[in-house]
Amino acid sequence: MLTNLLGSDLETLVRFCEELGEKRFRATQLFRWIHQRGVRDFSQMSDLARSLRDKLAGVAQVQALPVVSTERSSDGTVKWLFDVGDGNLIESVFIPETDRGTLCVSSQAGCAVACRFCSTGHQGFSRNLSTAEIVAQLWYAEHTLRRELGRQERVITNVVMMGMGEPLQNYAQLLPALRIMLDDHAYGLSRRRVTVSTSGVVPMMARLAADLPVALAVSLHAPEDVLRDHLVPLNRKYRIADLLSACAAYQSVAPRDFITFEYCMLDGVNDQPEHAQALVRLMRQHSVALTAKFNLIPFNPFPASGLRRSPPERIQAFAAVLMEAGLVTTIRKTRGDDIDAACGQLAGDVKDRTDVQQRITVARGAMKRDLQDGRSLRV
Repeated sequence: MLTNLLGSDLETLVRFCEELGEKRFRATQLFRWIHQRGVRDFSQMSDLARSLRDKLAGVAQVQALPVVSTERSSDGTVKWLFDVGDGNLIESVFIPETDRGTLCVSSQAGCAVACRFCSTGHQGFSRNLSTAEIVAQLWYAEHTLRRELGRQERVITNVVMMGMGEPLQNYAQLLPALRIMLDDHAYGLSRRRVTVSTSGVVPMMARLAADLPVALAVSLHAPEDVLRDHLVPLNRKYRIADLLSACAAYQSVAPRDFITFEYCMLDGVNDQPEHAQALVRLMRQHSVALTAKFNLIPFNPFPASGLRRSPPERIQAFAAVLMEAGLVTTIRKTRGDDIDAACGQLAGDVKDRTDVQQRITVARGAMKRDLQDGRSLRV
């Protein structure tokens, strides 16, 4: 089986090249060709020795994900649906802003956490993505957008692991993917511009703090355990007090950084004044208070949720309580909801739709032809 080099961080690629009898600098050259230039065809990597290109052709590949569909929102948001095999599909979303370009990346096909307000959670869990499948989303989006926009410089400035899945439940594949995103020879993203979002997998938060403390977003959604048990079932294993202690420990490693608490605003469920006041008391009980930021997210409805979005005036009033208490608070602007690309709407469970199955077949055929012909990225 050919090794997919999209899943190799630089040190792994160095070892791979050494096994081929090549020096370290060859791995760095190869790494740049793949990630900075978006080239899949080894024969086009002109500064690699011909002997190395021939070796690579027999043992490795740069295997992208078949693209099933591309949808574009009226606000400029782009959503890609990727085929990861065995009937599983994942989604990635690009959100353009005047000062940044953010890519929302998936880490699993489906999700086992099953939060009440998340469409992916209602889909259920299929499997973890490989490092190559995680990185392939960034690789495709970055180089597709460059070609579409006619740009040589980087388009994606921020990555958020907020797509389908709980990233910290796929830690072994997540960590090398993060290393690739941060590497100056690949995408060169700042660790403050790469965010891992978690529902609160407390032990893995500690591991991430020790290994690679990037920005952290925590899905809180409730000020007390009984309500959070209902909204985020993982809370039954890791209680709010334990979660906030883990946040404080994480912040001690990166004291200058905010920890963002995500809070989905659900009509009549968690959006009352008493909920806001309870959040203020909760934060004051923990040392994360001074550098915590709340991101209030208007709920994005989907079928079968049984939930409604809080009215705008109630969200504003909720925010006012937090801000008056000195907590940095923002209200997330809903983006891409006309193509189901907004927060909580990603769901790749479309196995039984005939039109999607036909597109999967076409996408796989195009990918196979590209590989046979040795072509670079098809856009």
